[in-house]
Amino acid sequence: MPNLIKIKEVSSRYDVSSRTLRYYEEMGLITSTRSEDYSYRMYDNDCLKKLEQILILRKLNISVKDIKRIFDTVGSEVVLEVLEKKVGDIDGEVALLHELKAIVLEFIDHIKQSDFSKESDVKLLYDKAREIEKSLANVDYTGNHANINRLLEVTEKLDKKVPDIMVVKIPKFRAFTTGLVGWDKIFDMGSDAKSIELSARGLTMPILFGGCDFLYGKDGKAAWIWRITSEATEADTHPFEIIEFQGGLYTVSVSVDGDGESHDKVRSKTARWLETTNFIIDNDREMLGHMIYTHDHYPDIMKGLGYEQMVLYAPIKLKEDC
Repeated sequence: MPNLIKIKEVSSRYDVSSRTLRYYEEMGLITSTRSEDYSYRMYDNDCLKKLEQILILRKLNISVKDIKRIFDTVGSEVVLEVLEKKVGDIDGEVALLHELKAIVLEFIDHIKQSDFSKESDVKLLYDKAREIEKSLANVDYTGNHANINRLLEVTEKLDKKVPDIMVVKIPKFRAFTTGLVGWDKIFDMGSDAKSIELSARGLTMPILFGGCDFLYGKDGKAAWIWRITSEATEADTHPFEIIEFQGGLYTVSVSVDGDGESHDKVRSKTARWLETTNFIIDNDREMLGHMIYTHDHYPDIMKGLGYEQMVLYAPIKLKEDC
């Protein structure tokens, strides 16, 4: 097949995961080619040019939804509109950061003037570092209260761009799994007719909204996991293996635009959040992903959103359990 490149080669050349390539294809940004005698996705030169444009725009933090708008429109009006809006967003963030810097400097000036022989001043410093709102309630602050209120507003606005973290406990459950296979094969296995048959017979028990419960990756490979009833046998799940999923504590966060870059941002957010808690990552278990809405099952929702939402579960444990 001349002038066509395998998905694995594209992934390696552009340092982008097969999962991300498939996502861009689902969103209508690129198109792969297949033949009856070749099961892998293949990409031509026109597709690679589009992919290069996508990767550049993503580096500029342009959303997949806006990239699709750009590709769907002839001319430069939309791309200029999107980039000008991005400049405005950056200007707004820079202004907030400058304001935050000024407020912090105001706190520094106040602290320099404090008398640390006084218990109230020492408590002021401690409470300001730990929790500004609490210190306002319990300590007589002689500085500018308007600055403190504005600090809360500024930091909230800066933080809203990153998803919050919550903790859940997933119970143990019986499941069948595809086992670890290459990323270039995992999504074809995920749509295997056997899983549809199991669901129709009432033997699968989706934890969330339907379809596969979890996807996880390890050593450059990936696996699907479906929860099943106690009545399901290996004859029902063949050729997939039945396992006992151990469950446990997980942080939960949402990755908007389900590509690798968005996942990395969530992982970074989770790492920063862990620094403020008594939890650490449990390296004996894998990070899990669950796609809440898919193109196959929820086309209207996907059309309305214009992007994917991947729920990411990071395994955690108490530090004292180490």
